[in-house]
Amino acid sequence: MAAEKALALVVRGTDWSETSRIATLFTREFGKVRALAKGGRRLKSNFDVAFDLLTVCQIVFLRKAHGGLDLLTEARLEEQFPELRANLPALYAGYYVAELLADGTQDYDPHPELFDAALVALRGLGAAGDTRAAVSAFELVWLRELGYSPRLDACAGCGRERKHPDVGALFSAASGGVLCPECGPTAPDRRAASGPALGAVRALAEGERELPPDVRGEVRQLLGQTVSCVLGRRPRMLAYVDAR
Repeated sequence: MAAEKALALVVRGTDWSETSRIATLFTREFGKVRALAKGGRRLKSNFDVAFDLLTVCQIVFLRKAHGGLDLLTEARLEEQFPELRANLPALYAGYYVAELLADGTQDYDPHPELFDAALVALRGLGAAGDTRAAVSAFELVWLRELGYSPRLDACAGCGRERKHPDVGALFSAASGGVLCPECGPTAPDRRAASGPALGAVRALAEGERELPPDVRGEVRQLLGQTVSCVLGRRPRMLAYVDAR
């Protein structure tokens, strides 16, 4: 087995024994990796990182050829986000990012842009007064990388282009975006979405880092519904992220 090197974000950890630990890591090079760190719970080991959630580290691991857990042989601390520990809403938002990476991606399916977006979000959460813009921007990258970007320029049902994209429309997460007046009534999960909220989602997808205060709640409802639909369940941390 050849040793692999990667830059990783710790998104989940489980104690395996009195001395060892299983870490779920989202890596820039390989995507999600689940590895056993033998001796990872000892005070003195080959790992100078405690495998806390939301820790970035350089790792070396041996990839198993026939499934099962990989073997983590080295982990060197690269970055932590101490600001999150002093801001409970930001910490919850960080845990939400970790949940989407752990449960919403496949093993060994690399998404470098998603990895980069996670670090941007975590760095921004520590400085942001309101976490919802950073979380929403990350969700849109997560949705895009998984192939589920909500369609906003045309009806997600029939494909008819919207003549007035700045006005409100019906939105359906299950259908994949906005719906025209003819398709809207057929979607059980349809909901009204205002023009400003849809415009804010488009702006976030194009790189905007702020959410207008008057549409923050509505944008969170639209994206939370969409993420839940793609994931197949409501994320556990979503209620904490949106609690206001």
